[in-house]
Amino acid sequence: MSVRELTDKDFTEAEKSDKAIAKFHADWCGPCQMLKPTYLEVAEKVKGVDFFSINVDNAPETSEKYGVMSVPTMIIFEKGKEKDRIVGALNAETLEGEIKKKFGA
Repeated sequence: MSVRELTDKDFTEAEKSDKAIAKFHADWCGPCQMLKPTYLEVAEKVKGVDFFSINVDNAPETSEKYGVMSVPTMIIFEKGKEKDRIVGALNAETLEGEIKKKFGA
């Protein structure tokens, strides 16, 4: 599975997914850059979850709608509703474990 980049115009795709995680990030954010390969790695491993990426500078309306105050922030959606969020960069093992725990896998 790959990570799909979304903008304000198409963010509803994340909201339509049964199980999704949306990573809010910025090009100027050091921890975001550190998280990028980890997020891609976990997206390949975790099945049944849609992975999305949103650059806050390119999606200010969505970032504001969800109250994203710091990056990286990962919002977990289940059936279109925000279920939980993870703030900060994590290593692959921890991120994968958190995602599976949040979805009860």
